This record gives sequence, C-alpha cells and structure tokens, in this order.
Amino acid sequence: MSKSTAWAFAFLISATGAGAAEPDPKLALLLPLVGKTWRGTLSPAGAAKPVVDVHRFDLVLGGRAVRSSHSINDGEYGGETLFTWDAEKKAIVYTYVTTGGFYTTGTVEAEAGGFKSHEVVHGSATGPSEVEATSRILPDGRLHVKSRYLKDGKWADGHEIFYSVDAKAVVKFKD
Repeated sequence: MSKSTAWAFAFLISATGAGAAEPDPKLALLLPLVGKTWRGTLSPAGAAKPVVDVHRFDLVLGGRAVRSSHSINDGEYGGETLFTWDAEKKAIVYTYVTTGGFYTTGTVEAEAGGFKSHEVVHGSATGPSEVEATSRILPDGRLHVKSRYLKDGKWADGHEIFYSVDAKAVVKFKD
C-alpha cells in the first residue's frame, strides 16, 4: 500500500468513526473527498447572481462504493453519482444521474496529484457528448476541478472551480 493510500485509509477511518465500513482499497483515489461537503462558486467574483455548487461525498454500500450528491443554487440543478470498482475494466467506474433528464457513465484514473475522469453523456440531444475533468486537492486544502467538453465534434474549455470544505453547506434538491 502506498503512503498516500495509507493516509487516505487513516483519514477515512478517523472521519467516519469507529465501526465504520472498511473502504474498498481500489477506491483510494476518492477517499480524501469522503465524509466532507465541498462548496464552490462557478460564477466570476462579484456576479449579480452567484452560481454555487455544493458537493457531498460519502462511503456507501458497506465500503464498496462512493456516492457524490451535488446541487447548484439550492436545487436549480443537481445530480447523484455512484462510483465503484469494475473488475472487468480494472478501473473506477461511475454513473451520474441528473435532474436535467440525462445521465453520464465514466471512468476515473490516477493523475499526478489527483485524478482525472472521462464520461459519455446519454439522453441529451443538445448538450455535450463527452466531458473530461481533472481534480486535485491543493496544499491549502481546497479542491480544484477543471473540465472540458466535446460538443459538435470539437473540444472546448468547461468550468474551473475551487471548492472549500463547508460543514454547514447542504445539498438540496427541489421537489
């Protein structure tokens, strides 16, 4: 077990308390996010109506999966992702289901200082067909996510966002 994987396990055990499910070691890339709620602003500083994204990561299914729930602007848009290990693909795979009526399927792999993801969009005739993102926890503890997307056969820059842990932030979905 690498030093960073060992750190992730120690962190997870302390964050979730005694008797918590033992995480699947193949999900180690995601463990630094688990047990935390992250808040970030997508819009530029000083925007008239800020676009705020809140993400929560939890270990679920007896440690066999990580669930991420997120909402933008208290439920204007949101979704849930379930990450798990796929033995056949030898990769972390995920499905992201959205309130926008589409879903994505993707994979996660290690990258220097974090991980990268690649997903294919299903059920959206007007949006992008693929999305790639890199995610890193910075030395100051913030989570940095930068994406790009494929639309009409051309790759374009997506969003770049810096998240901070916010224990008071709550993921909300509108009824």
